[in-house]
Amino acid sequence: MERGAVQTVTGDSGDRVARTIADRVVDVPDFPQSGIIFKDLGPLFADGPAFREITDAIVEHHGPGAFDLVAGIEARGFLIAAAVAYATGVGVVPVRKAGKLPRQTLTATYALEYGTATIEVQADAFRTGARVLVVDDVLATGGTAEATLALVERAGGSVAGFSVLLELAFLDGRGRLAPTDVHALLRV
Repeated sequence: MERGAVQTVTGDSGDRVARTIADRVVDVPDFPQSGIIFKDLGPLFADGPAFREITDAIVEHHGPGAFDLVAGIEARGFLIAAAVAYATGVGVVPVRKAGKLPRQTLTATYALEYGTATIEVQADAFRTGARVLVVDDVLATGGTAEATLALVERAGGSVAGFSVLLELAFLDGRGRLAPTDVHALLRV
């Protein structure tokens, strides 16, 4: 494992916030399978002042009052969503892996860079027209984010934006999400 492997830092909320994240990323080679470098953000979440800084940067970018709910993508997106929702006084909705939610759900299956996955949200998670900020930890190829944005819309919500802590820009996931406002705190 290599900590702080990101040298050049840039992000949509400025270099200081990008550096906060870059200094806390731990690269884990061959996880979850050979050839993949997993970006572990655990040290960032464990650092209270850093976690507050990234939460504040997301709120500042979108603006308090710009969204009615925050949807977090399983699993690390839950942490970010809960913090942003608390900071703005709005509710939070989990977007889960298939089979984890009770009651009626809407599902989406999509391709990952190393396989396929299915996510779901409760069918009644959003009132019609609710403005929903979607958050996650890493944007890679964009499959998970694209499926989540579609689920929000299918469930009656309106996507207000998408924030991610780390964007792997070389995989061009951002391109799949147009015209959604994509906000990445660190782009590598």
